[in-house]
Amino acid sequence: MTELLTSIRKNAIGLCLFAIVTAGSIGLAQVATKDSIEKNIQIAQAKALHEIVPQSAYDNDLLNDTISLANSDSDDIHARWNVRLLGPIADDAVAYIARKDGKAHTIILPVSAPDGYTTKIDMIVGIKLDGSLAGVRVINHKETPGLGDKVEAKKNPWILQFSGLSLLNPTLKSWAVKKDGGEFDQFTGATITPRAVVRSVRLALQFFKQHSKELIQESQIEDALHGE
Repeated sequence: MTELLTSIRKNAIGLCLFAIVTAGSIGLAQVATKDSIEKNIQIAQAKALHEIVPQSAYDNDLLNDTISLANSDSDDIHARWNVRLLGPIADDAVAYIARKDGKAHTIILPVSAPDGYTTKIDMIVGIKLDGSLAGVRVINHKETPGLGDKVEAKKNPWILQFSGLSLLNPTLKSWAVKKDGGEFDQFTGATITPRAVVRSVRLALQFFKQHSKELIQESQIEDALHGE
């Protein structure tokens, strides 16, 4: 009986040690994976910024010339931005400013479509100061391979069609996929993903319209800070 209890005790200790080691390994793997994912997203974002605004079109430090949108959707009466229009963006999200010869010409907004097929679709939306789109790029998503992932520029030119459009071109009613009576194509076998992207781009344009004065003023303040 004593030998049996000793054996059970040893096995229990062994199992506990195994569980601790396993949990620790999983935790370390998750931390490492999270850091890797965040770094990959940052790299994708930087690449997408340069696709929307080619390097020849700006001469400022695009990645560090920004307007903070942090904590701006609070209930405080001094809240500046209605960031709900941009979707569930990060608390420390920023808008990027592209300049040429010291003059701002494009604001690149962080946008997140919450209604993708699997989960949210993170994008950046470049809007010129006249309200027209400089471009749209998806930087992170988990849409179905071969279907919803066609929102990636490297897999399908669909996302390129937004360049040059504005809130009134096409008309507001036409800012929808064709299945919903709009002007934008959906993908064969996949309507939810393009619908989510089109809707979020339209909302980003509405955000810019609501806050264009503040955004332009903020960019001019940055001009002064940069000594332009």
